[in-house]
Amino acid sequence: MEHCEAMGAAAEQKEKLLAVIDASRSTPGCLMHVLQEAQAIYGYLPIEVQKIIAEGLNISLSEVYGVVTFYAQFSLKPKGKNRISVCLGTACYVKGSDKILEEVEKELGIKCGECTEDGLFSIDSCRCVGACGLAPVMMIGEEVYGKLTPDKVKGILDSYKEASK
Repeated sequence: MEHCEAMGAAAEQKEKLLAVIDASRSTPGCLMHVLQEAQAIYGYLPIEVQKIIAEGLNISLSEVYGVVTFYAQFSLKPKGKNRISVCLGTACYVKGSDKILEEVEKELGIKCGECTEDGLFSIDSCRCVGACGLAPVMMIGEEVYGKLTPDKVKGILDSYKEASK
């Protein structure tokens, strides 16, 4: 049953993507828009999705891949339900955000750029979230956690784990 549901979801996603491509095809320079919409539909841009876009827009796969890999907003890997971003900007780094990132990686058993097997968490780093006065900072989704220390990380992550049960 789960396999059939997954196949149905994949077909629905592809249908949405093809509709976006069809609606955008005649607009010059539409690749960025199509990629953004595709990422909103799939959550990331696997090579299969890039092939559909390349064929649909009649451009090379290497052109699509080049844009996807150039812009940080696009992801080649799936992201977790709870997207963690640890700020490594100057103010946060000086106050120990590298230790926060290490602790998040240790607690989740994954490295920056990866997603947990259960799909609950993914970790990324960023350069600034605009909350320098709260350094060091990490975000989970839209929620900002400031004045962090490594010993606070486990409790924060545990609250998300608990909420997902």
